Amino acid sequence: MTWTTTRNLADFEAAAGAFLRSRPAAHSVLLSVTSSLRSLGADAYGADAPAFGWWRRSGRDAVGAAFVWTPPRTALLSPMPEEAAGELVETLAAQRLDVPGVNAGRAVAEAVAGAWQRRHGGTVTTGERLRLYRLDELIEPSPAPPGTARRARPADRDLLLAWFTAFATEVGDPPPRDGRAVDARIAGGRCLLWETDGRPVSMAGHTPPLCGAARVAPVYTPPELRGRGYAGAVTAAVSHAVRALGTQELLLFADLANPTSNALYQRLGYRPVEDHLVLEFGRE
Repeated sequence: MTWTTTRNLADFEAAAGAFLRSRPAAHSVLLSVTSSLRSLGADAYGADAPAFGWWRRSGRDAVGAAFVWTPPRTALLSPMPEEAAGELVETLAAQRLDVPGVNAGRAVAEAVAGAWQRRHGGTVTTGERLRLYRLDELIEPSPAPPGTARRARPADRDLLLAWFTAFATEVGDPPPRDGRAVDARIAGGRCLLWETDGRPVSMAGHTPPLCGAARVAPVYTPPELRGRGYAGAVTAAVSHAVRALGTQELLLFADLANPTSNALYQRLGYRPVEDHLVLEFGRE
């Protein structure tokens, strides 16, 4: 059993790319993050260089697990066998990759966290409990709120930066480092606004379709405008737009601490796939 780590994105994609592409729904976040690093640069998520890794049961076997770490965030983990989870902790320690936690499906996150505690001691706290949903048949909001959806334009850049920052603050993520990600979404037509009386009141974006799968993210409505159906309407609109691209799998994550959003997405036709955990490590 062995993990290989690198700071080189091209080397990671050459080794683990086929593994990630083989299950685009299960690997959606790793695929979209590596796509962003490739298009926006290695510092897209932070000043420190990202780290990557892949696991093979033996040197001749196909890749069976992978991770992507973009400091200062938690490390993103693919599904993996239990033995890979245990060895990952030893590899991270040997390579002095001091990850602050992990983001993965529940079983994998708990396996790695348990191995980390056995190796280092300290504490493990739950940062987020997330549920992954997949769109079945889209169900239009009824009644629909007033307004219409439109693609974000360059003139909306400052508004989107403010809303992306507000969304990151709400969910506890680092805010955008600069406007590159927003600019890429505008240029790619990957952010829709719900507009009433000429005023944007909500937004929903999506990741680029990769290997037939895309993910709706983020969905944001300013607090003073919530409860009016705008989030449901713009989510339905962006779901239509992504499906029109021929995307086979349309996914999204919802925070289980927010029953309103979970109920909303299910009303729109999104069905639960699996639960994920963001676990944060603390040293004694």
